[in-house]
Amino acid sequence: MTSLDKPTTTTNDQQQPDSHDAKAVTEAALFEAFGGVRGMVETVLPGLLFVTIFTINKDLHIAAVAALAVSVLLVAVRLIRRDTVKHAFSGVFGVAFGVVFAMMTGNAKDFYLPGMIYTLGLALAYIVTTIAGVPLIGLILGPVFKENLSWRTRNPGRKKAYAKASWAWGLILLAKCAILFPLYWWADTAQLGWVLVALKIPPFLLAVYLTWVFLAKAPPPIDVFAEMEAEERAEKEREAAARRSEG
Repeated sequence: MTSLDKPTTTTNDQQQPDSHDAKAVTEAALFEAFGGVRGMVETVLPGLLFVTIFTINKDLHIAAVAALAVSVLLVAVRLIRRDTVKHAFSGVFGVAFGVVFAMMTGNAKDFYLPGMIYTLGLALAYIVTTIAGVPLIGLILGPVFKENLSWRTRNPGRKKAYAKASWAWGLILLAKCAILFPLYWWADTAQLGWVLVALKIPPFLLAVYLTWVFLAKAPPPIDVFAEMEAEERAEKEREAAARRSEG
């Protein structure tokens, strides 16, 4: 058991932070982890451009190249502004896989298939990791809250909140897949594309909102980085005291 998640005793002197502050911290962390409004725009824009162009002219190549080009442009803008690029890069890779797959098969609907498969895999990952006792949302948000894996054994209330949030993400994404995969077989490319664009933001916002609700009511995170820094300072003070006593 590591120093990051080993159990420690707590006292009544340790006060819970104000609930408003806890909600604000949770909101800020979720905003950082999931990219905020800009991240959502970067997620939606390439697919929206693809389905718009394909609906107008039915040209797979033009639609695919335009979607890939705007994804690359979004990354370039972030690089120029020296912003975080992880969300934009993930969008480029997702669009690139879709473009390659659609070009290989010649079926425009296959532009969406890699993303749909990824969504299904992510839904199963949320559910399986929660059943295994290590909910995925905790692994994602632990470093953001500076608690790493301390919630696993030192903060059971927080682990329970992460489990609830992971169940929410998994079930919401499964529901999304239950809509999209039948449409992949029955609908045409434009119909599938518009439904997929419409389902980009609402399920995501619902999952983020439920995560915020669960975590805002949970115990505060244990800042393991602050603990390690305190231990280092204490060790230095002990060494300094030992040197003074020897002198």
